[in-house]
Amino acid sequence: MEILAFGVQSDEKPLIEKAFAGQHEVRCLDVFLNKDTAPIAAGYEIISTSVNADLGSGVLQTIAAGGTQMIAQRSTGFNNIDLDVAERLALRVARVSYYSPYAVAEFAWTLAMAVNRRIIRAAGRTRDFDFRLDGLLGRDMHGRTVGVVGTGKIGEAFTRIAHGFGMKLLGWDVVENPACVELGMTYVEKEQLFAESDLISLHVPLLPETRRIIGKDALSLMKDDAILINSSRGGLIDSTALVAELRAGRFTGVGLDVYEAEAGLFFLDKSLEGIDDDTLARLVTFPNVIVTSHQAYYTEDAVAQIIEATVQNVADYLARRRSDNVLVPALRED
Repeated sequence: MEILAFGVQSDEKPLIEKAFAGQHEVRCLDVFLNKDTAPIAAGYEIISTSVNADLGSGVLQTIAAGGTQMIAQRSTGFNNIDLDVAERLALRVARVSYYSPYAVAEFAWTLAMAVNRRIIRAAGRTRDFDFRLDGLLGRDMHGRTVGVVGTGKIGEAFTRIAHGFGMKLLGWDVVENPACVELGMTYVEKEQLFAESDLISLHVPLLPETRRIIGKDALSLMKDDAILINSSRGGLIDSTALVAELRAGRFTGVGLDVYEAEAGLFFLDKSLEGIDDDTLARLVTFPNVIVTSHQAYYTEDAVAQIIEATVQNVADYLARRRSDNVLVPALRED
């Protein structure tokens, strides 16, 4: 069987081809699945998609009409998929429910330390042989307070690093993580976490109840010199409200690996054409803001685990097996 994989990065292609070798043929495309590219899927029973694919109602109807029966999404997040429509169309949908939490947690800390210690500005200066320290003053993390919003696997990994720094640990989640409590974390209401934390890092999924959890009210509660990091989902932050606070001179730094309107931008080269998103264009101009293009997960270890799980999801579909990765169980067990 030939499988069609959308949105494959150049680093991923040889790994995907090797993983499927001897089992199935795989056709890798660098274009993302959306309403314009959906007709390409015609004739492919199984397709694989990336987190930035558009799997809304229209696209799902197009690929189902073309013969697609199974979607293997190469990500944990699935807020880009209309699951109700997928089930109505009898499409099997599976995701990757687990991969290295260290990849994202370590990258979140990379962003935090980069904005805290002004690494981008410092590196730019030294390239021009400007070795002044003016404007590069950072702060020790030791002894300061970190607020971890979401303490699942990634939040726990982030917390363990914070514990290593010797920080006071505050957490917010619907369920407490005993491992974080053992590290010394105190669970508080999110409003208290926002108000008391020197560093806030987001590690919750994008759900209706978490959408724009960082809005105008939450931002107003934060310290003027706080650091805000988002390596989870762009929709957790009201970007317009964040720009307003940054324009007012607030926050030591902001690190964003995700953006609420990143679809159609992230993973693509827009350097020669520019973008028409005024909010993102404004965000990247602030000297205390770092924006990266959804790369927190992008390590050899994590990508290998994602591909391995994708191969297994395809095998489970063909064998009519269920697993925890299945979001829409269109195929029933015999």
